[in-house]
Amino acid sequence: MNSVSPSAVQYMGGAVQEELLEGRRTGSPARRLAVGPEAATEPDEVDKLKAKLILAWNNVKYGWSVKSKTFFNKTSPITVLGQSYLLNSEDEVERFHGAFVSRLWLTYRREFPQLEGSSLTTDCGWGCMLRSGQMLLAQGLLVHLMPRDWVWPNAQQLEDVDFEVFRPRSPSRAGGVPIPSFGSPRGSGAPPKSPAGQQAPGGVQRKRPGSVRDMQAEPLHRRLVSWFGDHPPAPFGVHLLVELGKSSGKRAGDWYGPSVVAHILRKAVCKTTEVNNLAVYVAQDCTVYKEDVLQLCEPSPSRDKGPQISSNGPQISNSPDTSWKSVIILVPVRLGGEALNPAYIECVKRILKLECCIGIIGGKPKHSLYFVGFQDEQLLYLDPHYCQSVVDVTQADFSLESFHCCSPRKMPFSRMDPSCTIGFYAKNQKDFESLCAAVGEALSSSTEKYPIFTFMDGQGQDYGLEGHSISPAGPTHILPPGRLSRNSTTRASTDDFVFL
Repeated sequence: MNSVSPSAVQYMGGAVQEELLEGRRTGSPARRLAVGPEAATEPDEVDKLKAKLILAWNNVKYGWSVKSKTFFNKTSPITVLGQSYLLNSEDEVERFHGAFVSRLWLTYRREFPQLEGSSLTTDCGWGCMLRSGQMLLAQGLLVHLMPRDWVWPNAQQLEDVDFEVFRPRSPSRAGGVPIPSFGSPRGSGAPPKSPAGQQAPGGVQRKRPGSVRDMQAEPLHRRLVSWFGDHPPAPFGVHLLVELGKSSGKRAGDWYGPSVVAHILRKAVCKTTEVNNLAVYVAQDCTVYKEDVLQLCEPSPSRDKGPQISSNGPQISNSPDTSWKSVIILVPVRLGGEALNPAYIECVKRILKLECCIGIIGGKPKHSLYFVGFQDEQLLYLDPHYCQSVVDVTQADFSLESFHCCSPRKMPFSRMDPSCTIGFYAKNQKDFESLCAAVGEALSSSTEKYPIFTFMDGQGQDYGLEGHSISPAGPTHILPPGRLSRNSTTRASTDDFVFL
């Protein structure tokens, strides 16, 4: 998560890993002084060998996962991107399962085309923040293009969800009998769950409301996933994101901070012709300038719109919009100094309860995650740290299964790294005004003296800032009196931020 190079012995340990990565970046002194005919070929051969060793290690480290279950409290609501679920019945558990599995899951991939300017064919070990950023953008696109409350029709065909629901025996200890699980693991021999709905008593199938509409939207779902494919032409693929990161001083193999990734996503959406009716605004200095957003969303009559879902159904529409360009608002923030300030936890909960929120990219130290909700004092997240084989998204019927996760995971708020980027979406100007009011109310609920970020009338240039959402520099975060110290020692993850 820190904006530093991965030479800090994060994945292999010891001097071997440090020497391998250092040699890959700069070449060892011995090789720089080499002379003779072998001098021209030795660096390339050594670099290739080192890259293969690192690739092999990362494939081992991230190519498998321990099968475990996540436990949820059936008496406390669980929030997922503005929707609340009380897991006190199988119907409600299935509703939560469908909502979670329908989020796009973008993870490490291996064996994709070589990244330009490097010998890398995988992002294992360094691209987790890029993947988290892809998931944040993908959620914005799902809200933007798919029917409201869309659920992936094949969600119930995946293996049995990896969680159990318990009723606590006491406030201090969870226990009890879990709600009966649903679905069946692959290869178990048990009959699969009906994918489109539930089985009512008497054998009569009961379709889930909206299932027909969701099936009709599948071509657009598949097209949206293809935009994140791991090949150079993909408008939001890792190849393009790495290329756009070069202007921020990043390259393949570096670690990316949440602030830098926010600006990379803005550039990617601005560059593509697939969704011209969507803009991305990145807040400056923990401030959203309303007039800058309004100007950014002014219609562009000379440009065609990308695909949309019409108000009457999931048909793709390409008619021009003369009133408003939808917007994703990304707000890089820092929720404390070296660790998360507990005073901000309730505020983060209130933000995740908002329907306009599309998630938070952050994680825990040196380990990026995409947060989509919470229950009690634990965050719910999607983890990109799982290496999968590349999928050829140019094929007509490429598999979608590896792009959806059926295993919810939780972690305590206290382990959350304070460096993160919060995402919001507004479909039109009315939604933006509602967003400002709702988020403003959530921010004012914090017990901390200074809010996480603010909304301001006018433009950034009115306050001495150049343009809107154009600077790749991180936000300036104002700390309360008593914490103002330029000489204090902070972790490397603060490199994206300026403390006043």
